[in-house]
Amino acid sequence: MRKDFFNKFAELTGKVLEHLKGIALVMILIIAVLGVIVGYKYYRHTQEDPQFCMSCHLMKEAFTEWYEGRHRGIICQKCHQLSILEQNQLLAAYVVRGNSKTFSQTHGREKPWTSCKECHMNEAIQGSLTLNKSYGHARHVFIQKVVCKTCHKGALHDFHPNENACRDCHQDKGVHGLGMEAFSCLKCHSYSEKTPSMVPKDRCVGCHTDMPKTAPMSGLLCHQCHKPHGEIKPKPAACVSECHQNETAVGQHGLHMKKGLDCLDCHKSHVWTVGQDKAKTLCTRCHPYKEPRKFIY
Repeated sequence: MRKDFFNKFAELTGKVLEHLKGIALVMILIIAVLGVIVGYKYYRHTQEDPQFCMSCHLMKEAFTEWYEGRHRGIICQKCHQLSILEQNQLLAAYVVRGNSKTFSQTHGREKPWTSCKECHMNEAIQGSLTLNKSYGHARHVFIQKVVCKTCHKGALHDFHPNENACRDCHQDKGVHGLGMEAFSCLKCHSYSEKTPSMVPKDRCVGCHTDMPKTAPMSGLLCHQCHKPHGEIKPKPAACVSECHQNETAVGQHGLHMKKGLDCLDCHKSHVWTVGQDKAKTLCTRCHPYKEPRKFIY
């Protein structure tokens, strides 16, 4: 009888254990699913939610600058990325030191500068220009291998160009004379310009509004005659040596130049044409009036 009791007890115990085993498997499965869900949400929070950055009180100012800036549509983690090793080092440092003001904030700061090209290469976003459609960027980034942070400030998400950075490389490019000595480089040079000079004409005429628009040489760029980094006021001899080499053989130009006259003695800058009204007062300073057309032919 005792033997039968032990056999039934063993049989019952086996069934209970079998039942508990099934429950344990179900519980393990539930815990695993919950772990995956929580882990996924945690991953999304840490890797795709800017609010995660705000969990550190040291980020308040930087977060505000980002929220009010042009990169607001891009999450923090798109630019600020850490490797698994860096993340664990950061976690260990946080556990040891706590959330104090002496806590290192250097994490993830260099990565953004290597990620700029990922967005600013093939499409224009946030009103900016692409690298491959701007001569200024093409020249500095691809030819001279200048990194973005050399020219852009990058202080608390302010990525405007640092106008003082130009002089660090171009020390011999100061502006000389005519009240433009205090101008910053970007006052005239435009990175959006598609010509090697990086100086669009509208930058000049934006200030010099009295320039005629229909004069014979109005189609030229201003800096073809004016050299802000050298002789900003062109010398008359440069007219002949650089462009008008054949003018001495046209009409009476050669004769007048042999008399000691230069181009600007007769031609007014930016107007150039000598019409009848102008000739009546200009030519008669030296000789009796003659029809201007006879000067050429």
